[in-house]
Amino acid sequence: MKITKLIGLLASIASMFLWIIFALFNPYTHEHVENDVLVITLFTLFIPASVALLGSVIRRPSLMLIAFVWSLPISLYTAMTPSLFKMFGITSVMYLISGILMIRDGRSRHR
Repeated sequence: MKITKLIGLLASIASMFLWIIFALFNPYTHEHVENDVLVITLFTLFIPASVALLGSVIRRPSLMLIAFVWSLPISLYTAMTPSLFKMFGITSVMYLISGILMIRDGRSRHR
């Protein structure tokens, strides 16, 4: 498995796992996460992770870059928190790295 694909797969699976922890087993609060927060984070963290997973599997750098841009605002916000969820910022950057490497690999194959 190429490193490009591995980076994308790891980032997307880690993001999905982090979202599940955030939504269902949040260690920082004993209360349930409100429904509006669940919906917002589903659309801004989990679905972009799903897009990135698909982009990694079918090797589409455009999907990786879409996932990066889509998740960037909330990932930057969570990256500034003193919690486990700062990892969302790292996974978002990994989408970008994977997308750039896919583009580079595609160009080197065409030469």
